Amino acid sequence: MENKILELIKKYKKIIIARHIGADPDALGSTFALKEIILENFPEKEIYVAGTPVAKFKFFGTHDKITEELYQDALLIALDIPDIKRLDGVDYYKFKDTIKIDHHPEIDKFSDIEIIDVDASSACELIAKWCYKCNLKMPKHAAENIFIGIIADTNRFLFCSNKPETYKIVLDLIQKERINPNELYEILYKRSIPEVRLEGFISLNMKVNKNGLGYVKITAKDLKNYGVDSASVGSIMNNYNFIDGLMCWVVFTEDVKNGVIRTSARSRGIKINKLFEQYNGGGHAYACGAKLKNFSEADEIIAKLDELCKEYKEDE
Repeated sequence: MENKILELIKKYKKIIIARHIGADPDALGSTFALKEIILENFPEKEIYVAGTPVAKFKFFGTHDKITEELYQDALLIALDIPDIKRLDGVDYYKFKDTIKIDHHPEIDKFSDIEIIDVDASSACELIAKWCYKCNLKMPKHAAENIFIGIIADTNRFLFCSNKPETYKIVLDLIQKERINPNELYEILYKRSIPEVRLEGFISLNMKVNKNGLGYVKITAKDLKNYGVDSASVGSIMNNYNFIDGLMCWVVFTEDVKNGVIRTSARSRGIKINKLFEQYNGGGHAYACGAKLKNFSEADEIIAKLDELCKEYKEDE
């Protein structure tokens, strides 16, 4: 399949790369790494990255504005996304040919030309494997983007999907591409004082019930008080993974600008992605999110997550 992807890329002069809404380091790292890899090996091509920019992660690269003219005779490469409705910045139905590379459980069938590996640590890992298997040159900045994506999605290898080949990819990035992990850790993990204080707010206000469900609602007023935006919560969620008595945790954050309630959830052992797919969200079995209409939907999710936690405890 890797060679089929390469042949389709060779066929098109114009390529648009897209990923999921609410992009995280893996989504950003994989899209911009792929752009740089293609341009390094095929400099005559036009490569565009679609999606809403994330101010915190300017390091990865600059997004492009996708106009109607760009759709004509363009190939779509969709990364780190299992469902069409969550593609950011492009209209899937305007493309004749599509490639999909992803590590989530599949929801929508994008294309016959795809790599889907739910056991892979990240989309970034899959891009690196594809690059090396096709014997393509990898620019150093692309390697740095891939490293950050792998580290972010595994939380420094604390999470599952840590197969030996994941470590081999990281070793190749360090030895072959000569990246500096220490410098990249600083880019990924440096946080502002307001974000640290927001984490304190979440810890103090998270309610934890008898079934091990933790949840907290953050209003626009709370965000204003701490001087942060609604996107700041994402980097905090993984910090609650090893708390005794906490089996599942979810944070609901009011996003006034976009008129939604940003929702991010994690769990240990309890599969929650199918629930979030019911609310136009989704993700991995144990890490997912959604954009809700209001806090009433948040209450629905709290009740349903509580039931999942209860069932999980009874089955242990």
